[in-house]
Amino acid sequence: MSFQKKNTDFNPTGNKVNEPQADYEKAELDLLRDGIKRTYTQRFETMMQLIKVGIMIKNAKIIHKPDLK
Repeated sequence: MSFQKKNTDFNPTGNKVNEPQADYEKAELDLLRDGIKRTYTQRFETMMQLIKVGIMIKNAKIIHKPDLK
């Protein structure tokens, strides 16, 4: 039996698979459009959440106890 998987994207001139190129400009525009659709209240609540997380991280104290074996 042959368990070989067919790959239709194989490039016969080389050993590489043709991968689709990422469209970063479209993704960026989609994020901007989503941001514009948000209300001022949603924007304010998101900003307040980010500020609270920033304050929490700024005041955090990392305590590490050595592993005793």
